[in-house]
Amino acid sequence: MLRNFIALLLTITLASAAFAQDAATPPEDTRAATGGAPTLADIMARQNGEQVPNATRELLTGDPLNAANVANQLGTLGGASDSEVYRALRFGTADVTVSTQQPAAGVLIQDRGMAWLQFRQGPLLTWGGYGMLGMLGLLVLFYALRGRIRIDGEKTGNKILRFTNVERFGHWLFAGSFLLLGATGLISLFGRVALIPLFGKESFAWLAMVSKWVHNNVAWAFMVGLIMITVMWLVHNIPNRHDLKWLAVGGGLFSKDVHPPARKFNAGQKMIFWSCVILGVSISASGLSLLFPFELPMFAKTFAIMNDTGIPALLGLGTLPEVMAPHEEMQFAQAWHAIVAFVFMIIIIAHIYLGSVGMEDAYDAMGTGEVEEQWAREHHGLWVEEMEAKERASGAATPAE
Repeated sequence: MLRNFIALLLTITLASAAFAQDAATPPEDTRAATGGAPTLADIMARQNGEQVPNATRELLTGDPLNAANVANQLGTLGGASDSEVYRALRFGTADVTVSTQQPAAGVLIQDRGMAWLQFRQGPLLTWGGYGMLGMLGLLVLFYALRGRIRIDGEKTGNKILRFTNVERFGHWLFAGSFLLLGATGLISLFGRVALIPLFGKESFAWLAMVSKWVHNNVAWAFMVGLIMITVMWLVHNIPNRHDLKWLAVGGGLFSKDVHPPARKFNAGQKMIFWSCVILGVSISASGLSLLFPFELPMFAKTFAIMNDTGIPALLGLGTLPEVMAPHEEMQFAQAWHAIVAFVFMIIIIAHIYLGSVGMEDAYDAMGTGEVEEQWAREHHGLWVEEMEAKERASGAATPAE
């Protein structure tokens, strides 16, 4: 009896000591305790669309020095379990040997693909679509309130040559290719959510194939047109003091009989020009990266330069990734290509409106190349004076008719 009592007392004492030790020891990292396997909290967070930290898992990819010896048959083979091998492949740290020498062939698992797909199908389509519809709505409202911007003075019947054949060719090469690229790009982006339910998968498959071919090949015409308009019109689009006067009165777009001075291009047209040049160069660079997959990476280097400036940290973005898998570079290129395209299309919608139904005789500048003299005096008075001075210097008596 005494022996049993002593054994019971000893058991209670040891259990109390163990409980006290557990209470004093902080809880173990659940992710490390599971060997890197997802926890219930990870699964619930992922289902809620929250970001799941992967820093601990990236380190749990096995260690050959800890490989079990031959006698221990229950140990891991080569120091890494199947789960650890999978994580090494996922995070790009596995020593992979492939027979093909194609770019990115050694990347067996691309970890960031789902984030890119969710951005493409979510915020990109949502905000891009709303942006275009918003611009269309603003133009309809502007037309309803202001109406068509007409020539205030009496027409003279005389025509002034505004753009030569070469200038108009460069403009329409650039503009026409842009319209084709925009249409085929929208078909690619909105196909799954809008066109497949409307036309069916088989019809859309044919349309998508044609759109892809057109998009890839018309891109070269776009870049040639971009070079042409930049070379021809760069000198005419350098800002000057007259642009401030034009901006101060809104170019006369919101009131009648207001015609600020302007040379060949006014401040509004200069903004369109520089938008076309800057966005055109950017979308061409990302487009070339997509046309030649894995051969023209640019975002890792760009992010490294941005990190050196400290701007991402000031904006709360932290440190941008400077090491990327080849597929991740392509995903960034596609996302940026689409973002710039939406901004570009929104700007060009306004440009098309003013160059067609929004302003009387504005289309003639790029249609026939010649414009009504009174229109030119109201919208580009300084340019008309320059042309008249050149004509007087060359002995010309009247404008071309």
